[in-house]
Amino acid sequence: MQGEIRYKVIFSGRRSISLIVSPDKGVIVRAPYGTSLKSIERFVGEKSEWINRHLEMHSRLTRINHGREYSEGEIHLFMGREYRLKLKKSEQLYVRADHDALEVATNNTGDAIMIRALLERFYRHQAENYLAGRFEDIAGRLRNKGYIPASFCVRALKSRWGSCSFHGKITISSELIKLDPVFADYVIVHEMCHLKHHNHGKEFYRSLEELIPDYKSIRKALRQYLTR
Repeated sequence: MQGEIRYKVIFSGRRSISLIVSPDKGVIVRAPYGTSLKSIERFVGEKSEWINRHLEMHSRLTRINHGREYSEGEIHLFMGREYRLKLKKSEQLYVRADHDALEVATNNTGDAIMIRALLERFYRHQAENYLAGRFEDIAGRLRNKGYIPASFCVRALKSRWGSCSFHGKITISSELIKLDPVFADYVIVHEMCHLKHHNHGKEFYRSLEELIPDYKSIRKALRQYLTR
């Protein structure tokens, strides 16, 4: 620890000291085996201004699943809108979006585990239907441009919004159902571009810009959200 900066040290066979500031994992210093703690403290001290600047930036990010208590009135996101959690005692279990509220019906309105499970099932069902529909529409429009995926699925990804395997399988995060639909379309097109370009080189971004001219502003906005 250097001043108010808390950090984790990872020793390895690398040749020099480096650090990263992660929204999820905090400050991580990677150092060669045998590096003294004083050398590491000095390194962190020299980088303190840069570290604090990035920590401040990360503190402004929106963590869409962080600190949930699943209690009456709590705010949850759905399709880019804020909904107030409304708990209803009922023997029939369901969740529905009603105006500005997500109504959760359960036989125990104090059971946070049950409420969470019902909400997760609701989000998963909505994501599977909506994102599959958006994928079919976008894939249909891009087929004549040579973008032909092998398969598509929706999953609860932990650290990314989407992926495209080398064999053309596209996976999209179900968490996108909580955000504005523009982000789901962006992620789908982004992964479709990987069907032709399996990296983030110039050709990849040229293809992405051709399909989404304002992709930079959408990408910047999406980076304000974290799933954890």
